[in-house]
Amino acid sequence: MAYELKLFTGNANRPLAEEIAQYLRVPVGDAEVTRFSDGEVYVQINENVRGADVFLIQPTCPPVNDTLMELLIMIDAVKRASAHRITAVLPYYGYARQDRKVQPRVPISAKLVADLLEAAGIDRLLALDLHAGQIQGFFNIPVDHLFAGPVVMIEYLRKKDLKDAVIVAPDAGGVERARAIAKRLNAGLAIIDKRREGPNAAIAMHLIGEVRGKDAVVIDDMIDTAGTLIQAVEALAREGARRILACGVHPVLSGPAVDRIAASPLEEVVVTNSIPVPAEKRTARVTVLSVAPLLGEAIRRIHDEESVSTLFV
Repeated sequence: MAYELKLFTGNANRPLAEEIAQYLRVPVGDAEVTRFSDGEVYVQINENVRGADVFLIQPTCPPVNDTLMELLIMIDAVKRASAHRITAVLPYYGYARQDRKVQPRVPISAKLVADLLEAAGIDRLLALDLHAGQIQGFFNIPVDHLFAGPVVMIEYLRKKDLKDAVIVAPDAGGVERARAIAKRLNAGLAIIDKRREGPNAAIAMHLIGEVRGKDAVVIDDMIDTAGTLIQAVEALAREGARRILACGVHPVLSGPAVDRIAASPLEEVVVTNSIPVPAEKRTARVTVLSVAPLLGEAIRRIHDEESVSTLFV
């Protein structure tokens, strides 16, 4: 029996959901996601989803608590409406940075979010560039973990006419991601030795690798306040890099991020639309690439029970 494919979205990133729907040639479902006067989330699905294969597209991006609550209530709504299968599509997974205990008496919030999503009733998760790969193991349901770098950003970088390119990991945690992209681009690899002093505060200590006279591309999964990125850029500039570019999948761009980028030696910052980038943050140095075809193809394959593994690399 073929189950009908249904797409729904909340208020977090409707333009991305509409791009995905256009790729799949299906409409975005009619769902009302509003607020009561006291701020409580109200959801009503205005079409039949009984027996449908439902995909809920909602990055849990800022305001993260609001978008997460919208997602949980949408899941509950379609579950109670007798959907056949519910897949949460999270282009950005909020609270992913709190994935382990690094100090006494701190939470593992990424695991808590996983528990909340499962308790709400999802059958599987489709995620994009999780901050830590082990988050997949926090779920007891199937998780499809996609990477935007190899599919979306590499093709863009190949058009940039890079000379003696070096892919730079801004910290030890990003080495695997940087190595994979360096291999695809036949580029060198460098690593920034970073010591973090507190949340959203980092100091780059020194550079491992050779960048003098070369084109350096810093690769990270997200750009939040851009503190880590700018520390890496300054280290590369001190070491004599010819050009410096940066790629970050998730453009959180909070606080002083845009001003820091504008005042830095960065030639260009390439991000995706996993999180909506408002007009005031779309400066001349910020390039936004779309992940809609990648997510749309993954949704199609999941719905058609086809392999998704070829999209992982």
